[in-house]
Amino acid sequence: MKAIMIGILSAFFFAFTFVLNAAMEMNGGSWYWSASLRYFFMIPLLLIIVLYRKSLRALMIELKKAPGKWMLWSTIGFGLFYAPICFAAAYGPGWLIAATWQITIISGSLLAPLFYEMRHTSQGVIRIKGQIPFRGLLMSLIILVGVFVIQWDHASVVSVKDTFICTLAILIASFAYPLGNRKMMALTNKRLDPYQRVLGMTIASLPFWLLLAFIGLQTAGMPSMSQVYQSGLVALFSGVFATVLFFAATDLVQGNMQKLGAVEATQSFEVLFAMIGEVIILSAPLPSATATVGISLVILGMALHSYVSNLPQKGFKKEKEETV
Repeated sequence: MKAIMIGILSAFFFAFTFVLNAAMEMNGGSWYWSASLRYFFMIPLLLIIVLYRKSLRALMIELKKAPGKWMLWSTIGFGLFYAPICFAAAYGPGWLIAATWQITIISGSLLAPLFYEMRHTSQGVIRIKGQIPFRGLLMSLIILVGVFVIQWDHASVVSVKDTFICTLAILIASFAYPLGNRKMMALTNKRLDPYQRVLGMTIASLPFWLLLAFIGLQTAGMPSMSQVYQSGLVALFSGVFATVLFFAATDLVQGNMQKLGAVEATQSFEVLFAMIGEVIILSAPLPSATATVGISLVILGMALHSYVSNLPQKGFKKEKEETV
């Protein structure tokens, strides 16, 4: 339950991403800058925290052990997650992107066979290859139906092409984020705290953000002060608060793919928080009746996914066991 509550709190701060990205898009800001500026701001913010906790040296040691893997999985987990999210802001309101983003719950479940789970038995601690949690995945299909309803309603207002581009971008992000996060958890194996891991991944993905900033400079010029300020807020609320809280929640259930899926499911609350934020901050209209039905299905699917993910597991396949 503690991990679930932390996950919901992280969803609140993550929602600022969708609201502020929508605001920057409305003001004509380039998505290249919206994406890269967040991570530029995150480095000094996180560096202050890690230095205060006197844990920078341990992070540097871990980075030097496998710099190639750090760069690869950090670029996937941060770069191929956030750049598509910013790109999608040009094709729909923040609440719609937040709702579609919940596909990541299904994406995360499908990635389970790429990882190992640790279980305690009478024979000691054993490592087994992760299996797709079909009970949770079945509930996740309700989320998928909700996303379809929302996008169908959106397609009635904009072109089908724009809806497809928006969905494709978020689909890429939905696989990249859990893949990069889980690979980094496996690589560091609890040797780093969430602050260290987020800072390390931000540093390791820096070449990607420098490339995006260069493209943004060539295509759109320097960002406006408004975009710089709003990107700084995204870096603080979403990049630091939300990411650290989410990583802390996933660390609490590391090694249990079903509970990990439940924590990832808490991010469905981003839809509600983003919708409320856009209405209050941007004076955006409320979603249509059809979109509201879709949002309700997304939230219902999240609740059911969390419930079945916490049901007792029914054993595992012996041929996949490996004593550690």
